[in-house]
Amino acid sequence: MMETAQKQIEERKRNLDSSSRNSAAAQSNLPNIPVPPASIYGIPMGLLNRGDADKARKIAQLQAQIKNKLSTGILGSVVIPVPVPDKPTPLILDEDGRTVDKTGKAVQLTHVAPTLKANIRAQKREQFRTQGDRHEDDSPEANFFDPRIGIKPIIRNKRALRFHEPGKFLQQAERLRMRAQLEKLQNEISQIAKKTGISSATKLALIAKSEGLCEDIPQMEWWDSVILEDNLDTMKDDKIAIKRQVINNLVEHPTQMRCPTDPIKPVYMPVFLTKKERKKLRRQNRREAWKEEQEKIRLGLEAPPEPKLRISNLMRVLGTEAVQDPTKIEAHVREQMAKRQKAHEEMNASRQLTAEEKRNKKIKKIKEDTTLGVFVSIYRIRNLHELASKKFKVETNAKQLFMTGCVMLYPDCCVVVVEGGPKQQKAYKRLMLNRIKWEEDTVRDPDGNEVPNKCSLVWEGTSKQRNFGELKFKVCPMEKLAREHFKKHKVEHYWDLAYSGAVLEPAVESS
Repeated sequence: MMETAQKQIEERKRNLDSSSRNSAAAQSNLPNIPVPPASIYGIPMGLLNRGDADKARKIAQLQAQIKNKLSTGILGSVVIPVPVPDKPTPLILDEDGRTVDKTGKAVQLTHVAPTLKANIRAQKREQFRTQGDRHEDDSPEANFFDPRIGIKPIIRNKRALRFHEPGKFLQQAERLRMRAQLEKLQNEISQIAKKTGISSATKLALIAKSEGLCEDIPQMEWWDSVILEDNLDTMKDDKIAIKRQVINNLVEHPTQMRCPTDPIKPVYMPVFLTKKERKKLRRQNRREAWKEEQEKIRLGLEAPPEPKLRISNLMRVLGTEAVQDPTKIEAHVREQMAKRQKAHEEMNASRQLTAEEKRNKKIKKIKEDTTLGVFVSIYRIRNLHELASKKFKVETNAKQLFMTGCVMLYPDCCVVVVEGGPKQQKAYKRLMLNRIKWEEDTVRDPDGNEVPNKCSLVWEGTSKQRNFGELKFKVCPMEKLAREHFKKHKVEHYWDLAYSGAVLEPAVESS
């Protein structure tokens, strides 16, 4: 044992000698760090002499200093890498799907926390939102807010990108193809129906269905409800039950109501005079005015007028004055004549109307009073789509006559509705049925044959008030849209009347 200890001491000395030369320069600056005994390094203190013990103490002091610098300096935070095995650790799962080690004990896998800034912000935002919702639910002020009023969120949500789902536009294209195919099939069916003669009946059935006549018919009329017991289903002795006590032998006349078109004030018939009577009345009025003027002159209220001089009565009125200086008298007479002519022209000019008054007078003459009732006319034209000159005449004449209405352009039936007075309707009716030559243009009928264009008067009557504004054109490719436009103005029966006539017109012409 002693021999083994001596060998270790000798080997230790050689190592200390080599290291002491390199650290001789740093020995003067070394701080006073406690040196562990030599027995810590595996060398018994009793086996070293004094010199060897000093060397061992210095070496231990140097190592402690280096260790202290490594632990407190910049390199103190350096993590010593753990050796990673070359092969991955095998994953072992039990029957329940949990991860276990070789001994069968459950292992908790490490969860990777998000490291990107965007993920960290999203996680913090979600935590803040959950805390805010919890705070709003717990706060007592939430009971005093009206739930119908929208509350803005605390954090403004960012607009996210909206991506189209794959196949979206393919589906839209497929729907368009199917719609086109369906329209083509419907056109073929309509052509076959027209040839077989059932198209008119089908269209009339659709019109009747759209009007909703079945829904508007009541179960019992109001005049029947007065004498019936309960309803039409109540039977008595195999007859409808009737209240016998309300029936008597007296005739009940309904209350007479005033017609809405009657004037509120009574209208008196004006008195028309003959030409001889008008002359006599004018003569009497002039005599009365002359007598009044003469009376004022006698009383001295007005100066007497100058004698009315003319070239013809010059000598008779002036006498000797005209003989003394005829040139001066003639100039005076001509001056007086010019003065009278000028006064006459000024009086006529004062009575003449200005341009604005003339225009208002003309408008007043064309316009008619429709407060007691509006006259309405409905015209049906086969085709008005591409006839620019005819459309211009229809629109311009309606505006010049100050009429209101609507022009509906539909593929098989163009309807013109105009509203105005009786004189306006008379002028417009002459325009539509006589002045415009509709037969000059050829159009295609629903069967595809070329026929001359035609305009016919569908209906004319009166209405309580105007239902349209200024005459405008409306293009509707579908019958439903056209009827909705008239329904918006509460006159859908105009369209039903015109369109039903257009449907029945080909059948009447063929028969």
